[in-house]
Amino acid sequence: MHNWDDFRYFLAVANYGSYSVAARHLAVNHSTVSRRIQALEAAHGVRLFERNQQGYSMTEAGASIYDIIVQLHNDSQKASRILQGQDATLEGKINLTMPHDVFEFILAQPLNQFSGQHPGINFNLMVSNGLRNMANREADLAVRITAKPPEYLIGSEVTRLQHGFYTSNKVVQQDHTPIIIWGGSADIPDWAFEHFHRPKIALQVDDLFSMHQAVKAGFGIARMPCFLPDIIADPAITRLPHLLPLSNWGVWILSHEDLRSSAKINQCRTFLKNTLKEHIPLFTGQLSLPAKK
Repeated sequence: MHNWDDFRYFLAVANYGSYSVAARHLAVNHSTVSRRIQALEAAHGVRLFERNQQGYSMTEAGASIYDIIVQLHNDSQKASRILQGQDATLEGKINLTMPHDVFEFILAQPLNQFSGQHPGINFNLMVSNGLRNMANREADLAVRITAKPPEYLIGSEVTRLQHGFYTSNKVVQQDHTPIIIWGGSADIPDWAFEHFHRPKIALQVDDLFSMHQAVKAGFGIARMPCFLPDIIADPAITRLPHLLPLSNWGVWILSHEDLRSSAKINQCRTFLKNTLKEHIPLFTGQLSLPAKK
């Protein structure tokens, strides 16, 4: 009789189609994953995976138990969240995720102060723009910049974002306006046609700080949330005098509803909310308002 931990390896390989990727997510080495899968197959006399050009796919036997293992995994995670939600102590690990620019430029020092005030709490910090799967306990708390968070999460919007157009003195005057846009965009955005003469994409980028550095280097004009260029306050970068409406994207603090009773989660959530509220003028672009004509 195999316990749940054996099937955890099966589920990881089934989800990622790769022993090496599964190993990375399970924080073990490749040989451990291979050995556990082989043991599971030998114990039941079946093959669970077959090798193909893309990696590993489930056999008919593997597919027959997949939904059951997913349900076991979800139930296990839910039980863990419920138990953690009843924790009344300010001790233990908090899996915390946020965009790297929010951590590096706004929350790094305050979180260090929080750790000093609560030595029993330690953080596992995951800096990324994507929202971790909080139902699977990949994260307990998240600071996210989003227009609409998932419905299964509870949280609060600290503030909306203000965007502005930023340029540098290195941008060369041409018969068109060079612009920098997000990597997921294929076409010239509407704001470029509305505000600039003959816009032309000079660079696509998938990271806010990299976009800021591209502006500084002179690639072109970028539409950025004001908080990053304003907190860096690089004299080589200027906010143009275009007043844009407040964005529908906001700064959110999110957690799973099963953790609403956790003392350490609530303590950290309140701390993050109060700290971010102190920076509302930064998020709403008040530090670089263009001069009125």
